[in-house]
Amino acid sequence: MTDQGVRPSGTGAGMPTASTTQQPIGQQLTGQEGASGGRFVGRTRELGELHTDMERAGLHTLSGRPSPHSRVLLIAGRAGSGRTALAEAFAAQVADRYPDGVLRARLTGPGGAPVPTERTARDLLAALGPDPVPAGAGEDELTETLRAALGRRRVLLLLDDVAGPAQLLDLLPDSRDCLVLAVASGPLTGVPDVRPCTLGGLDREAAVALLAGRAGAAHRTTVDPRSAELVAEACGGLPAALTLAGGWLAARPKISVADAAKQLERLPDADPLERAFRLVGDSLAEQPARLLRLLSLAPAGLADAHTASALVGCSVATAQRSLEEFLRLGMLRAAPATPGCYSVPRCLDPLLRAELAERESAEEVTLARARMLERMVRQLRACHAVTEPGGSEARKSLALLPRAVRFGSAAAARDWLAARRPVVLAAARLAVTEGGGRLDTLARRLISALARAFDAHCSPEEAAPELYRLHELVLGVAERGGRRRERAVALLNLGDLDVRTGRHPRALERYRAALDAARDGRDGRHLRDAADQQAAGRALESIGGTYEDLGDWARAADWYGRALELHQTRDARAAVARLHGRLGTVHGHAGRSGDALREWRAAAANFRRLGDSRSQARAAAEVARLRERDDGGR
Repeated sequence: MTDQGVRPSGTGAGMPTASTTQQPIGQQLTGQEGASGGRFVGRTRELGELHTDMERAGLHTLSGRPSPHSRVLLIAGRAGSGRTALAEAFAAQVADRYPDGVLRARLTGPGGAPVPTERTARDLLAALGPDPVPAGAGEDELTETLRAALGRRRVLLLLDDVAGPAQLLDLLPDSRDCLVLAVASGPLTGVPDVRPCTLGGLDREAAVALLAGRAGAAHRTTVDPRSAELVAEACGGLPAALTLAGGWLAARPKISVADAAKQLERLPDADPLERAFRLVGDSLAEQPARLLRLLSLAPAGLADAHTASALVGCSVATAQRSLEEFLRLGMLRAAPATPGCYSVPRCLDPLLRAELAERESAEEVTLARARMLERMVRQLRACHAVTEPGGSEARKSLALLPRAVRFGSAAAARDWLAARRPVVLAAARLAVTEGGGRLDTLARRLISALARAFDAHCSPEEAAPELYRLHELVLGVAERGGRRRERAVALLNLGDLDVRTGRHPRALERYRAALDAARDGRDGRHLRDAADQQAAGRALESIGGTYEDLGDWARAADWYGRALELHQTRDARAAVARLHGRLGTVHGHAGRSGDALREWRAAAANFRRLGDSRSQARAAAEVARLRERDDGGR
């Protein structure tokens, strides 16, 4: 980190992808909203409408002007109406018509903020695989690449929580062989050929069946059908509300359905979902109730026992028991794409956040968030340390960590990182954006630990897109805090990744900005200390290397010369030797054999003084080659 996958059948088993029953990396589809513990009840008419709309020709087709984009089916309804459950049920019924798989993405994050299109496109491309996603690519490039990739496939694209038509239009495949199934709270005007299916509450029979399934014993509703109907009516027929009421009954096997109806009736007149939420929430003891509202702070809306333990300050075992109880009550959903995690249903997220704002002070929220992020830092450090050799400092530090935080093997750590990738990336973004800068120190530690973990468990191609995001976050923290040196390092790292992906103009901008950041702001030239000199030297050499990649030998030699001059004043002998060699290379390409010969001789002499026999031999070979060429020319 999807801000938060599925891949087509037959893709390679790289870390950024997962099975075809999972969700795109970084954009978890967190459970079936309104589903009853995996059961799907009712909605027969709506399913029939979706099948009919899928086969029906669009208006543009009938008019003789078929749209170049894929068809769009829209399921519209309020949160808690079971709209995602219906989408999942329909997708399961038609999935065999799309041999390249089902791709899923959620376009609204916890708290209601739209997910940036760039992030969604990147995660969907990573899920498609097998080619790595270019690090640092912009939104236009990513969406164009995504549409082109989808245009070569038959894919069902399920987009949940669509915030607006622009989000959808940016992702529409340029192919009639694909189908987009969108889930939103209302109409999406401006989307061509969209077919809406609007949801309300379940009918009475389906609502009672859902309640009975959740309550745990069918006779509780069959012996008192009128009370069951009253409960269903109080819940507005909303699957999410019925799930909560049924979970409350299941936890109280000696309480009758009539008692539940009376309890709901006594609650203040309110939204049906809020009424059911109050029924369950008011029954919780103080500590579980506090944990429940603090779960709204969980990155990407996903929490495991470690997250819950850190948020409330209890043991991992106690937190696990609470999470399992919340699952039974319907306050959480299992997250099969992220084993060991539970998701906060999006329909309950606003209610939990309102509770948090009402009952927890800003200081308590910041402290809970800091504890959660600190726990993640320790887990990431353990994830990296398990790959280090025995006896190393990292392994010694690992032995001091609690047993619950450690990993038994490097493979287990890699699996954990692969499954938690959207969570840890969301945590990094949260650490930077929340707390008004008060968590910046923790954010830097978290990002550093995350970068080390990616380096340890991913290939450079796999890690590059995520590292690019992390370096951008570091840059934001450094700029906010006025940390000149950290800004320079972040810019240098971003420039290096830009060079690797062929974005040389952007890399040059990064390197020049890093050079300015390394210099003292008073006169734009003064370097304060060795660290500034090192950053400036790296920037100068990187600019030269970029011009060398572009074949601009004159500019490359100029910038290498500036870097050489700086490193000579620092007495950085290894850098001096390396730069003599780089100058020799560019002079040779430019046809200046005399200058090239002089630089390679200097490089050989410096490598000899350093005791680097291998590099000295290479420099000597270049000297011999140049002399032989000159002799042959005569």
